[in-house]
Amino acid sequence: QVQLVESGGGLVQAGGSLRLSCAASRRTFSSYAMGWFRQAPGKEREFVSAINWNGGSTYYGDSVKGRFTISRDNAKNTVYLQMNSLKPEDTAVYYCAAARSPYIPIQMTRYEYADWGQGTQVTVSP
Repeated sequence: QVQLVESGGGLVQAGGSLRLSCAASRRTFSSYAMGWFRQAPGKEREFVSAINWNGGSTYYGDSVKGRFTISRDNAKNTVYLQMNSLKPEDTAVYYCAAARSPYIPIQMTRYEYADWGQGTQVTVSP
């Protein structure tokens, strides 16, 4: 099991940017794909983005494509989510998660991810 700690959330105006970070405790961090999900009040947890073990492959949900960028630094055991052109509908708790393999899961659901962080709140004001 790996411990994941997100940071970087906060309050931003629409059109602004935030960069989320997720630090992992496991030394084998580079062996696993990582993902970001988000959950707004009263809604299901939604897939945002994923990255494979070496950063060579990434995938984005349709609602964030072209605005968000996922990256990772295996030397620092950290995955990032750069969020630009933020919209009020991006408001949610953002979670990072570790997949069960080095490769991005085919199914973009929470059930493909074994370990989760505690989440960080992102609030985008109009």
